[in-house]
Amino acid sequence: MKRFLLLTCLLASPAFGEEMPGMTMPKDQGTNPAPQPNGHGMPGMDMPGMNMPGMNMPMHQAMPEHAMTMTGALGRYPMTRDASGTSWQPDLAQHNGLHLMAGDWMLMAHAVLWGIYDSQGGPRGGDMPFLAGMAMGMARRQFGADDTLSLRAMLSPDAFMGRRGYPLLLATGETANGVTPLVDRQHPHDLFMELSGTYAHAFSRDDSVFLYAGYPGEPALGPPAFMHRVSGMDIPFAPITHHWLDSTHITFGVVTAGYVHGDWKLEVSQFTGREPDQNRFDFDGARFDSTSVRASFNPDPHWSLQVSWGFLKSPEQLEPAVNENRVTTSATYVTAFDDASSLAATLAWGLKDLSDGHRLNGVLLESEYKPAENWTAFARAEWEQNAEIDAAGTVRGVAALTFGGIHDWPVADHAKIGLGASYTFDFVPSTVVQGYGSSPGGAMAFVRLALE
Repeated sequence: MKRFLLLTCLLASPAFGEEMPGMTMPKDQGTNPAPQPNGHGMPGMDMPGMNMPGMNMPMHQAMPEHAMTMTGALGRYPMTRDASGTSWQPDLAQHNGLHLMAGDWMLMAHAVLWGIYDSQGGPRGGDMPFLAGMAMGMARRQFGADDTLSLRAMLSPDAFMGRRGYPLLLATGETANGVTPLVDRQHPHDLFMELSGTYAHAFSRDDSVFLYAGYPGEPALGPPAFMHRVSGMDIPFAPITHHWLDSTHITFGVVTAGYVHGDWKLEVSQFTGREPDQNRFDFDGARFDSTSVRASFNPDPHWSLQVSWGFLKSPEQLEPAVNENRVTTSATYVTAFDDASSLAATLAWGLKDLSDGHRLNGVLLESEYKPAENWTAFARAEWEQNAEIDAAGTVRGVAALTFGGIHDWPVADHAKIGLGASYTFDFVPSTVVQGYGSSPGGAMAFVRLALE
């Protein structure tokens, strides 16, 4: 735990360079077209007055408010569009983080630490306090007028919770101890969630190609990962449809090549199909035995759409002979009512077509509403066909409905503490209700420290 906190502090420290006010993107950023290269400094960044005589401003010096407009890592679109891995979100999504300059490098840091008390009811539930969250650092540099290198590192404290994971009724997938499958518990994530690099080359304002590599990283499959999704980033626990939609967000060995044309993106990945093993502090072997393809489209600043397919070879450690074809599609919507209030929502569907004959559907609808500054209310509704909650392997339709909220208090210029709670109503068929009790559900209370 000390190592994670030390890394968090380092990522957020001004020692990386002086902060640049104005680099936190306004909510209406997506309505502004990506700027043309100005022929000076870093393309895609407006620097008023930077080339006037006597205006040789050191790169470590703070820049004027709104002096710089960053484009995305994969092309000349608004930076706010970038989400986890190479996935997209709506242009109007908020882009939180400290943006700094160090020489020719633009740096970004962001960290969230959750302290959670989890109480899942019924015979299959349990109580447990645990830590979750992530610390992320990104470095980006332009080469000439058309080439961009982006490096990203992300760590999680989940690995310190032990191999049992945390109680979460109806959650299934992976193994936490390498011996038994996880049922009614969510697995911890690895300490290293992402170590990746992306190189993008722009041919014009609208056209670019990119190459992404991660060990670990995230292939082009599914919507943005749940902890980065604008409609769910204030919900501190994983959806039960995680393994239908976005469970490949930590993959040990990923290479993705893609093409961006304006508001369209087409990409293909070769990656390791096996889920991370129970040793959450190490690096699993890279196999590059699986393939995915994803098409994304942002029709306007409010919307982001994607459809993807992936073949996962032997994804589950305890069922090595079972392969999976996964299909997902999702739509995310964001709108801002004023400077302090906004709404974000995602509707997603995933299909797991397994080589053992099971075809399992999962549907998610989640939303976050911010009625005022520092207040967030959220809801998540899910339904899935699950073959693991029944010991006999019978496919059961199950569902979960979550309501909750959080209130934040700023404690420093770039830090806030939040307090919140949620309750989940779980729905299981009457044939297995004896195992879950008459009214299955779970409550969580949580505190959050965010550095951004």
